[in-house]
Amino acid sequence: MKQTHTLIQGSESWHQFRASHYGASEASAMLGISPYMSRTDLLKLKKTGVAPDVSPALQKIFDRGHEVEPLGRVIAEKIIGEDLFPATYSFGHLSCSCDGITMMEDVAWEHKQFNRELAESLRNGVLPDHHWPQAQQILLITGAEKLLFMTSNGTEDNCEYMWVIPHQEYQQRIRDGWDQFQLDLDAFEHTEAQTAAVGKAPEALPALRIEVTGMVTASNIDAFKSHAVAVFEGIKTDLQSDEDFADAEKTAKFCKEVEDRLTAAKDHALSQTESIDALFRAIDEISEIARQKRLTLDKLVKTRKEAIRLELVQKAQKALDEYVKTIFDRIGFIAWNISAPFADAIKGKKTVASIKDALATVLANSKIEANDKARLIEANREAAKDHKHLFPDFAALCLKPTDDFNAILQLRIREEQERQEAEIQKKQKEIETQIEAQRKEREQSAAAAVIAEVAAESVVAAPAEAPKADTAEIKQAAVIDHQPHILEFLKLHDFKDHSRIRGILIEYEKFKAQTAIKEAA
Repeated sequence: MKQTHTLIQGSESWHQFRASHYGASEASAMLGISPYMSRTDLLKLKKTGVAPDVSPALQKIFDRGHEVEPLGRVIAEKIIGEDLFPATYSFGHLSCSCDGITMMEDVAWEHKQFNRELAESLRNGVLPDHHWPQAQQILLITGAEKLLFMTSNGTEDNCEYMWVIPHQEYQQRIRDGWDQFQLDLDAFEHTEAQTAAVGKAPEALPALRIEVTGMVTASNIDAFKSHAVAVFEGIKTDLQSDEDFADAEKTAKFCKEVEDRLTAAKDHALSQTESIDALFRAIDEISEIARQKRLTLDKLVKTRKEAIRLELVQKAQKALDEYVKTIFDRIGFIAWNISAPFADAIKGKKTVASIKDALATVLANSKIEANDKARLIEANREAAKDHKHLFPDFAALCLKPTDDFNAILQLRIREEQERQEAEIQKKQKEIETQIEAQRKEREQSAAAAVIAEVAAESVVAAPAEAPKADTAEIKQAAVIDHQPHILEFLKLHDFKDHSRIRGILIEYEKFKAQTAIKEAA
């Protein structure tokens, strides 16, 4: 339930409230789309409660924003046609601080210090992506029907605005995002921030001294070589951290400097003599060692960085796979292909820390998306629970938007009802046909019994009480001289008196016998 809080901005109670709630102004960082704070930085802030120091320049911007906000509120009140009041709200663990809201709480107002790029965007009716989370969280918590989003310097000449209405899907994304953020916060382990790694090279080699007068008169080349070889062999090539990479990059430069110094020493010696082969071989050997080490380090830096990027991407993908698998286990089938833009997220990232932060943000947003899909599947499954037999293809339709799925459901219900009605009508016709056939069979059986009885009696003189048939009836019976036809004849004349029927058939049998005698004669 929404609660209203009376707080003075900057007070201790205000800071405590912000620390214990997830504010609308933090929503873009939570979703990983803030240009001012990373999701990891927000996790650190919420975990430790220690906010970064505000620079004097940034504080000046904040102060200026507080100065022009009341002036902007006057402009907003003219646009809305009602008075606006600053207010702070909470809804569970979510909160928002409204720059202004009407007495009926149906219109909210958010003010940003004038920015030409933002002003141009609002003029074109486009709210920048990183402002959407704050606007929608304000609408979600306040329950306002719309939000006036404005940028100004307190004057109407430099003022642009646009209206923002509630977007249910985006608000659900915010709720899911904060739920996932809470899970990540519970598991978050804070580490002290480290300064950027600058790298360090081995200690400088001793100065190489060479004096020649036609021959080497003084040189410490042997001691120099031993020391140099030991230094190069001690250079670390197992690179893991940002510091290791920085050390390697700086050491590679050191090796190049050694090469250059040895070349210069050799050139200096050559200027004095051209016959000191041992000296030159030693210099060449040391120079080659330095060159090989430099090339090795250059290659290691490049290949190891790529390997670590790949390892981190694979680790993030594995974490997503495991998370989604728990969802698939819950819903009982694989509902979609698991993928996330991890590789795209780390493009241009130079440090391990920035890569990890980018991957963590994509992973969190992918989990939120997976939960949205799971919720949609379960809602569609619930809608179709009484009609499971209509969805043998549920796996293919489960991610349809709710309205589309319900439309398909209603269509299939109607089709099923029509099919059932057609089946019922078909069965009714079959029953009626069967009843009619049985009725005809009974009538035929009754007629057959009468005919059999008449046939038996036809050899005997007709009983006195049996009425005789007239000539027309006998002739008509002769025309249809077949048992079923006789049945139709009897039905045609609606003869219900059996004695009358017997009389007709007896006369008919006599008629047939007489006709047969005449034909034989």
